[in-house]
Amino acid sequence: MTDILIVYYSRYGSTAELAQQIARGVNSVEGCSARLRTVPSVSADTTATQPAVPDDGPPYVEANDLKECGGLILGSPTRFGNMAAALKYFLDGTAADWMAGNLSGKPGAVFTSTSSMHGGQESTLLTMLVPLLHHGMLLVGVPFSEEALTTTSTGGTPYGASHLARDKNDIGLSEEEASVARALGRRVAATALKLAD
Repeated sequence: MTDILIVYYSRYGSTAELAQQIARGVNSVEGCSARLRTVPSVSADTTATQPAVPDDGPPYVEANDLKECGGLILGSPTRFGNMAAALKYFLDGTAADWMAGNLSGKPGAVFTSTSSMHGGQESTLLTMLVPLLHHGMLLVGVPFSEEALTTTSTGGTPYGASHLARDKNDIGLSEEEASVARALGRRVAATALKLAD
Protein backbone atom coordinates (compact mmCIF):
# COMPACT_ATOMS: atom_id res chain seq x y z
CA MET A 1 0.00 0.00 0.00
CA THR A 2 1.36 3.42 -0.97
CA ASP A 3 0.66 6.16 1.59
CA ILE A 4 -0.01 9.66 0.32
CA LEU A 5 0.74 12.13 3.09
CA ILE A 6 -1.66 15.06 3.39
CA VAL A 7 -0.23 17.69 5.76
CA TYR A 8 -2.24 20.80 6.47
CA TYR A 9 -2.93 23.64 8.87
CA SER A 10 -6.54 24.73 9.36
CA ARG A 11 -7.79 27.44 11.69
CA TYR A 12 -11.56 27.42 11.11
CA GLY A 13 -12.07 24.13 9.24
CA SER A 14 -12.15 25.02 5.53
CA THR A 15 -8.67 23.72 4.81
CA ALA A 16 -9.43 20.60 6.84
CA GLU A 17 -12.55 20.01 4.74
CA LEU A 18 -10.47 20.25 1.56
CA ALA A 19 -8.02 17.75 3.08
CA GLN A 20 -10.89 15.31 3.69
CA GLN A 21 -12.01 15.53 0.05
CA ILE A 22 -8.43 15.11 -1.20
CA ALA A 23 -8.13 12.04 1.04
CA ARG A 24 -11.29 10.63 -0.55
CA GLY A 25 -9.66 11.04 -3.94
CA VAL A 26 -6.47 9.32 -2.77
CA ASN A 27 -8.40 6.44 -1.19
CA SER A 28 -10.35 5.88 -4.42
CA VAL A 29 -7.15 4.76 -6.15
CA GLU A 30 -6.50 1.06 -5.61
CA GLY A 31 -3.19 0.51 -3.85
CA CYS A 32 -3.11 3.95 -2.21
CA SER A 33 -4.11 5.22 1.20
CA ALA A 34 -4.35 8.77 2.53
CA ARG A 35 -2.40 9.60 5.68
CA LEU A 36 -3.85 12.81 7.18
CA ARG A 37 -1.62 14.90 9.44
CA THR A 38 -1.73 18.43 10.78
CA VAL A 39 0.76 20.90 12.27
CA PRO A 40 0.48 22.84 15.54
CA SER A 41 -0.20 26.56 15.60
CA VAL A 42 2.64 28.99 16.18
CA SER A 43 2.45 31.84 18.66
CA ALA A 44 4.12 35.18 19.24
CA ASP A 45 4.18 34.15 22.92
CA THR A 46 7.59 32.51 23.25
CA THR A 47 6.40 30.34 26.14
CA ALA A 48 3.25 29.02 24.46
CA THR A 49 3.18 25.31 23.71
CA GLN A 50 0.71 22.98 22.07
CA PRO A 51 -0.34 19.62 23.50
CA ALA A 52 1.71 16.66 22.25
CA VAL A 53 -1.45 15.30 20.64
CA PRO A 54 -4.17 17.52 19.10
CA ASP A 55 -7.49 17.66 20.94
CA ASP A 56 -9.30 16.55 17.77
CA GLY A 57 -8.59 15.73 14.15
CA PRO A 58 -5.52 13.96 12.78
CA PRO A 59 -2.24 13.70 14.71
CA TYR A 60 0.67 16.06 14.16
CA VAL A 61 3.05 15.19 11.34
CA GLU A 62 6.29 13.43 12.35
CA ALA A 63 9.62 12.94 10.58
CA ASN A 64 8.82 9.30 9.70
CA ASP A 65 5.69 10.42 7.82
CA LEU A 66 7.87 12.20 5.25
CA LYS A 67 10.23 9.22 4.88
CA GLU A 68 7.43 6.70 4.47
CA CYS A 69 5.12 8.58 2.12
CA GLY A 70 4.81 7.90 -1.60
CA GLY A 71 3.66 11.48 -2.22
CA LEU A 72 2.96 14.70 -0.31
CA ILE A 73 0.03 17.12 -0.51
CA LEU A 74 0.33 20.34 1.53
CA GLY A 75 -2.57 22.57 2.58
CA SER A 76 -2.83 25.95 4.24
CA PRO A 77 -5.21 28.87 4.54
CA THR A 78 -4.01 31.99 2.76
CA ARG A 79 -2.20 34.65 4.75
CA PHE A 80 -1.54 37.74 2.63
CA GLY A 81 -1.06 35.63 -0.50
CA ASN A 82 1.18 33.10 1.20
CA MET A 83 0.93 30.02 3.43
CA ALA A 84 0.18 30.32 7.14
CA ALA A 85 3.12 30.56 9.54
CA ALA A 86 2.34 27.15 11.07
CA LEU A 87 2.89 25.32 7.79
CA LYS A 88 5.95 27.43 6.94
CA TYR A 89 7.40 26.64 10.36
CA PHE A 90 6.93 22.92 9.68
CA LEU A 91 8.59 23.19 6.26
CA ASP A 92 11.50 25.16 7.71
CA GLY A 93 12.22 22.15 9.90
CA THR A 94 12.56 19.68 7.02
CA ALA A 95 16.23 20.36 6.21
CA ALA A 96 17.25 16.85 7.30
CA ASP A 97 14.70 15.37 4.89
CA TRP A 98 16.04 17.64 2.14
CA MET A 99 19.62 16.51 2.83
CA ALA A 100 18.57 12.85 2.84
CA GLY A 101 16.43 13.23 -0.30
CA ASN A 102 13.41 11.72 1.46
CA LEU A 103 10.95 13.48 -0.87
CA SER A 104 13.02 13.60 -4.04
CA GLY A 105 11.28 12.07 -7.05
CA LYS A 106 7.91 11.80 -5.30
CA PRO A 107 4.76 13.61 -6.47
CA GLY A 108 3.76 16.76 -4.59
CA ALA A 109 0.71 19.02 -4.68
CA VAL A 110 -0.91 21.86 -2.72
CA PHE A 111 -4.30 23.26 -1.63
CA THR A 112 -5.59 26.39 0.09
CA SER A 113 -8.60 28.30 1.37
CA THR A 114 -9.25 32.05 1.32
CA SER A 115 -11.96 34.31 2.72
CA SER A 116 -12.26 36.55 -0.33
CA MET A 117 -12.46 35.99 -4.08
CA HIS A 118 -9.16 37.78 -4.68
CA GLY A 119 -7.55 36.77 -1.41
CA GLY A 120 -4.45 35.23 -2.94
CA GLN A 121 -5.41 31.62 -3.71
CA GLU A 122 -3.12 31.27 -6.71
CA SER A 123 -0.16 33.13 -5.18
CA THR A 124 -0.46 30.99 -2.05
CA LEU A 125 -0.48 27.79 -4.10
CA LEU A 126 2.47 28.91 -6.21
CA THR A 127 4.57 29.89 -3.19
CA MET A 128 3.70 26.61 -1.46
CA LEU A 129 5.12 24.75 -4.46
CA VAL A 130 8.57 26.33 -4.08
CA PRO A 131 9.66 24.23 -1.05
CA LEU A 132 8.45 21.10 -2.87
CA LEU A 133 10.71 21.97 -5.81
CA HIS A 134 13.63 22.38 -3.41
CA HIS A 135 12.89 18.89 -2.08
CA GLY A 136 13.11 17.55 -5.65
CA MET A 137 9.43 16.65 -5.83
CA LEU A 138 7.50 16.27 -9.08
CA LEU A 139 4.63 18.77 -9.07
CA VAL A 140 1.08 17.64 -9.78
CA GLY A 141 -1.73 20.06 -10.57
CA VAL A 142 -5.27 19.86 -11.88
CA PRO A 143 -5.69 19.87 -15.69
CA PHE A 144 -8.54 21.64 -17.42
CA SER A 145 -9.77 18.24 -18.55
CA GLU A 146 -11.35 18.12 -15.06
CA GLU A 147 -14.79 19.55 -15.85
CA ALA A 148 -15.27 21.12 -12.42
CA LEU A 149 -12.25 23.33 -13.03
CA THR A 150 -13.90 24.94 -16.04
CA THR A 151 -17.30 25.42 -14.40
CA THR A 152 -16.38 26.59 -10.90
CA SER A 153 -17.37 30.07 -9.75
CA THR A 154 -15.89 29.49 -6.28
CA GLY A 155 -12.52 27.77 -5.74
CA GLY A 156 -10.34 25.45 -7.78
CA THR A 157 -7.25 26.24 -9.85
CA PRO A 158 -4.83 24.37 -12.11
CA TYR A 159 -2.17 24.93 -9.41
CA GLY A 160 -4.13 23.00 -6.78
CA ALA A 161 -7.43 22.65 -4.99
CA SER A 162 -8.91 25.69 -3.27
CA HIS A 163 -11.98 26.92 -1.41
CA LEU A 164 -13.58 30.33 -1.15
CA ALA A 165 -14.87 30.75 2.42
CA ARG A 166 -16.63 34.09 2.64
CA ASP A 167 -16.35 34.05 6.45
CA LYS A 168 -14.89 31.82 9.15
CA ASN A 169 -18.15 29.87 9.47
CA ASP A 170 -18.32 29.04 5.75
CA ILE A 171 -16.47 25.73 5.70
CA GLY A 172 -18.84 23.95 3.31
CA LEU A 173 -17.26 23.26 -0.07
CA SER A 174 -19.10 23.86 -3.32
CA GLU A 175 -19.68 20.82 -5.51
CA GLU A 176 -16.93 22.01 -7.88
CA GLU A 177 -14.43 22.65 -5.07
CA ALA A 178 -14.98 19.14 -3.67
CA SER A 179 -14.69 17.62 -7.14
CA VAL A 180 -11.39 19.42 -7.86
CA ALA A 181 -10.05 18.36 -4.46
CA ARG A 182 -10.89 14.70 -5.08
CA ALA A 183 -9.37 14.94 -8.57
CA LEU A 184 -6.13 16.29 -7.09
CA GLY A 185 -5.98 13.40 -4.61
CA ARG A 186 -6.58 10.86 -7.39
CA ARG A 187 -3.90 12.42 -9.61
CA VAL A 188 -1.24 12.41 -6.89
CA ALA A 189 -2.07 8.82 -5.92
CA ALA A 190 -2.03 7.59 -9.53
CA THR A 191 1.23 9.41 -10.18
CA ALA A 192 2.82 7.89 -7.06
CA LEU A 193 1.90 4.40 -8.27
CA LYS A 194 3.35 5.06 -11.73
CA LEU A 195 6.56 6.41 -10.24
CA ALA A 196 6.85 3.40 -7.90
CA ASP A 197 6.85 1.12 -10.96
